[in-house]
Amino acid sequence: MTGGSHERDLLLGRLRAQRQHVLDQLDGLNDEQVRTPVLPSGWSCLGLVRHLTLSDERYWFEVVMDGAPLDFWPEGENGDWRVGDDESAERVLADYRAAAAFSDALIATTSLAAPPKSPEDWWAAAGLSFPDLRSVIVHVLVETATHAGQLDAVRELIDGRQYIVL
Repeated sequence: MTGGSHERDLLLGRLRAQRQHVLDQLDGLNDEQVRTPVLPSGWSCLGLVRHLTLSDERYWFEVVMDGAPLDFWPEGENGDWRVGDDESAERVLADYRAAAAFSDALIATTSLAAPPKSPEDWWAAAGLSFPDLRSVIVHVLVETATHAGQLDAVRELIDGRQYIVL
């Protein structure tokens, strides 16, 4: 495989740490707290986890890198941010963990230089380049870290808990 195991371990370790950061920020919140939007944009903590599951883990690793069909995308505007009242928080979190486990397995068994299996998509039309698994991992890592930071602020607004205090 191209791309040393040190590089793979580093990228995967950082991605796993950011995923855990997301999950840690939800720890101890009740059902109402994870479902109630805090910011004016209107997303909830569970909605953010749903977005990470569908838009980051499943889309980039299952569809782009593994070539699976995009047959899981919810209908409607911002469907990847919506969680139904009938969906349990535990199910949403389990889906995120399962998607991450699939991504980890793909990362562990695929060359970092491997090109995407899916045909070029919206991102190519937008002038973005994702030529290999390495670039996809970095993209998802940045997205996950960005959303983890958003959850830091939301968690502090919900109950005052601070992730890192300098």
